[in-house]
Amino acid sequence: MKRLLLPLMGLIMASCTTEQNAQFDSPGAGNPILPGYFADPTVKKFGDTYYLYATTDGIKLASGEPQVWISKDFVNWYNYEMEIELPEGLTNCWAPDVMKGADGMFYYFMGNCQFGCNIYGYVSDTPMGPWTPVNGGNPVIPVGTGKEHMPALDAQFVQTDEGKISVWFGTWCTSFGGLGWAELNSNDLGIEKEGIIPLEQLPEVFEAAYPLKRNNRWYMFYSSGDCRLDSYAVHYAWSDSLYGPYQYGENNPILFTSENGTIDSPGHNSIVEENGNFYIVYHRHDNPHSSGGEFRQVCADHLVFRSDTVIEKVNPTHRGIGYLAENSIPYRNLAYQAKTSASSCYHLSSPPTQFESNGIEHSYLPEYATDDNNGTLWKARDGTMPQTLTIDLGKKQRIKRIMTQFEYPTFYYQYKWEVSEDSTNWVLFSDKTSNRRSGSPMIDDGDTQARYVRITVTAVEKTGMYAAIWNVKIYDKLFETPPYRNKETEEGPGNVVDQRRLLVELDLNNESTGKVDKFIENKGELRGEFMPVGETIITVTDGVKSISFDGENFLQLSEPVPESLGWNAPFTASAWVHNPEVGVGECIVSWNSRRNMLQASYAAVMYGTGPYGAVAHGDSYVDVAFDKVPEPGKWHHIAVTFDGMCEYVYVNGKLNRQFPLMLFVDADRLLLGASGIPSENFSGSIAGMRLYDGFSTEEEIKRIMNETSPLFSK
Repeated sequence: MKRLLLPLMGLIMASCTTEQNAQFDSPGAGNPILPGYFADPTVKKFGDTYYLYATTDGIKLASGEPQVWISKDFVNWYNYEMEIELPEGLTNCWAPDVMKGADGMFYYFMGNCQFGCNIYGYVSDTPMGPWTPVNGGNPVIPVGTGKEHMPALDAQFVQTDEGKISVWFGTWCTSFGGLGWAELNSNDLGIEKEGIIPLEQLPEVFEAAYPLKRNNRWYMFYSSGDCRLDSYAVHYAWSDSLYGPYQYGENNPILFTSENGTIDSPGHNSIVEENGNFYIVYHRHDNPHSSGGEFRQVCADHLVFRSDTVIEKVNPTHRGIGYLAENSIPYRNLAYQAKTSASSCYHLSSPPTQFESNGIEHSYLPEYATDDNNGTLWKARDGTMPQTLTIDLGKKQRIKRIMTQFEYPTFYYQYKWEVSEDSTNWVLFSDKTSNRRSGSPMIDDGDTQARYVRITVTAVEKTGMYAAIWNVKIYDKLFETPPYRNKETEEGPGNVVDQRRLLVELDLNNESTGKVDKFIENKGELRGEFMPVGETIITVTDGVKSISFDGENFLQLSEPVPESLGWNAPFTASAWVHNPEVGVGECIVSWNSRRNMLQASYAAVMYGTGPYGAVAHGDSYVDVAFDKVPEPGKWHHIAVTFDGMCEYVYVNGKLNRQFPLMLFVDADRLLLGASGIPSENFSGSIAGMRLYDGFSTEEEIKRIMNETSPLFSK
């Protein structure tokens, strides 16, 4: 009898900790349902297991590896990186869908815009892969299906009563006059029919169609607005036929940003039915809202049909929907709301942005790692290692399993768990300091008794990643978990810089005026030389020795930029500049490539009047403008520094702009006076430049300005 009561106790505990008025940081909140950044969710149930397929978010333009999350109860989810034979050159798997065919095989479909916006298909004998291409690796739904130039993305596949496969797709649909569809034969997935459902039937449709049949009536769910902004919302229409005509539903939109803004930009949904009840699964932005809409999280809430033609407005919650089946972990989490402490934690302070209208004041507290909430996490103050998190269980207890949900399920963390009875003498519980396997949760088993538990994060896969944890769960018993583990990667840990280093310095004090017919020495630790490209002249501008740039010439550093400036690495870049006429955006210095803009961003310090006038990152949503553009025709010290979470722009030693963001930089060659795009070449004078692989405080920025001031040069 006791064993039968345990799952029920789990359900009761969940309902007590996720009350109706749960806030985004309430302990036990059930939304988001996944610990990580994922978007465009599709949930399918095969047998007694839920499979959640989604776009892997949290990196540049959602270009993470294809993943599947599996669960027996809709609360406890396990991550697995799928094997897919992508066509050469493809890296993105957007908005996936999976269906079981009449042949008993499973079919995986995903979109990609690297060679035009197309939908590709794959087949496997399991819903987890490995997946092999269909149609010879060519798109199943190519761009232009349904209507000329129509982007084929965000596809959903359904079986028709006639044994055909119907696919619904499209993005930017408002520009193409409607939503795309096609009908495929079941044998070779060849297109037999195609067309669009016009805007008159699906008002404001932008993307993310999801067809649902209920009581012999079809419902078409879709998203409107911009997924990066709070305008994103879910609408529906209904019809007696799959291909319409559709009638716009009442209560639209049925899912949209909450009044308090903590449920922001909800959309791109799928639907789950269980015992006659319906649930809408969708993504929304993280809290606090990250810039650029690249840090989305998956949530689920109740969907109520008032009648065969009317759907109630969804009440989006932080509470979520809880268990849809018996709790698969019928044991108490010993770490839940246990006291915690950490070596450090990050405090984000930011003024209002287009993504967070009220500004941000948020600390990533240690206690967030034990609150069983996938929307809150502990994050260390910076990217230095090691970092520690200590949990006090309150008394000595049996410990047999520790489950850790790190911030990025798709990248590995190296760490060790230790236990102690007195918080002074520590004994090793599990050693993963050489780990190169990603996943969530990471599971460490043993058998000991202790009051205190401590994790030490020693390294991470990517440069600039922080030690950060959504949840730690500790159990005194073992239980069944899925038998899948991700493969180890050959890539070594990211670069960790414990102190700021001056890597690059252009100093003209000992250089002669006139045409530069030789290389200029880099005075920084990286060494190498600045090589002129085009005619380059050292002249005197307003009494200051400087290099003159005419919009065509630039300097290139001979040495490649080290990995300590790659990915999300902190940096400081500064220069003395003079521009007689300021354009939209002219590049002072850049140190990374634009060759793979669908997977990596870049960082370029600019001097311009436009939206990327201070710092360009390759996307208008994360580019940074000056609050006040430095006056043309005068010398200014412009500096940009980044701590891994927030970028700060200084002009003449004073803070001009700050902007929270994450970078995904592909470190390459350093260019002075150029970004790689000719229209952004600098047209003015630069007297000196420095580049550090570390963050600088305001006082350090002022010190750099004074040390390099041309006003003091001889």
